[in-house]
Amino acid sequence: MSANTPSQGGFRVHAHNPSDLVEQTYFRVYQERMADVPILNPALSVEVIDFQRWQGHWLGIVVTPWCMSVLLVPGSTDNWVWTGENKRRFVKFPAGEFAFLGSEEAELGEFQSCSLFSPMGKFSNQVEAAMTARASMVALLTAPPAPEARAAQSSAAAAKNPAAQKVPVTVPVTVPVASDRPALSRRGFFSLRAR
Repeated sequence: MSANTPSQGGFRVHAHNPSDLVEQTYFRVYQERMADVPILNPALSVEVIDFQRWQGHWLGIVVTPWCMSVLLVPGSTDNWVWTGENKRRFVKFPAGEFAFLGSEEAELGEFQSCSLFSPMGKFSNQVEAAMTARASMVALLTAPPAPEARAAQSSAAAAKNPAAQKVPVTVPVTVPVASDRPALSRRGFFSLRAR
């Protein structure tokens, strides 16, 4: 079976927005599989955020007491890349490439998810989690400015505020060749953009 071949019976095209089915799916998972899991955040519930058409398919975010994930649900047979359950593929968005994991549930059929947060302990309430989800969706679909644009923005900001201009350093500075800090993760990227 090729990477573009759906599994037998698991592939379902959603001609209409699948938000209700996503919510039903995750609510059932919550009741059946997650009810006694200690990582649950009791301040949160299942909520589907901003599902929209994207490249012929459906893209949105689901917030649950245990995770926040971007979901990709088939909206057509064209250009859907079948991964198989628990197999990963990378999807290119304006913000960069992100890893999506293949899944299948009775209500939805096949879909793919990209975890943004898990566990969800950092969120104090549902409104905060939903606002972070919306900001994450905007960040995902927004290309970062080109280096030239960033340089122009920095120059413009410095011109507006001369006190903020850089002062030459006269003391020798040692610059480490390699950093012990890990590269910015997908989760870190979204949490920075959400602030």
